[in-house]
Amino acid sequence: MVKDILAFEKTSPGRYRQRQGVFYDEFDVGDIIEHYPGRTITEADNVWMSLLSHNTHPLHIDHAYAATTEFGRPVVSSLVTLSIVGGMTTAGTSAQAIANLGWDNIRLTAPVFVGDTVYAETTIVAKRLSESREGTGIVTFETTGRKADGAQFMTFRRSALIPCNPNGQERA
Repeated sequence: MVKDILAFEKTSPGRYRQRQGVFYDEFDVGDIIEHYPGRTITEADNVWMSLLSHNTHPLHIDHAYAATTEFGRPVVSSLVTLSIVGGMTTAGTSAQAIANLGWDNIRLTAPVFVGDTVYAETTIVAKRLSESREGTGIVTFETTGRKADGAQFMTFRRSALIPCNPNGQERA
């Protein structure tokens, strides 16, 4: 059903509102969302976010140290890549969400370097109506981060509490 959702809603003749997010009713288990655009990781992304999150491991912020490692250069902090990939998925998965309920099974499968362009895709792996909050449902997403060459560098699962369509019907 996600495939049938339009990016814009008509509000009056010749006027449209950009949509953010999807209602619970509009997700189908098994659907895959390709998040666009991708994002090229910069030196500033890595250094600023590493320092902001207080991750001062020299592998991420010290070129001289990183040159002595098996990587030969700084590796982008996984806190940076998780934040960027998680953010890339928000508009297409949880912009309507009431709350994120949890992140599970975060796997870092390859290093990311400054200059790599990353993309994300999300599979809807489960959904159910909430037992405690009427008019809402819980959707579970599995996201894969890939570099521009297709190499996977990250996977994670995330669940969110998402409202059902307030009109009680799917959007056309």
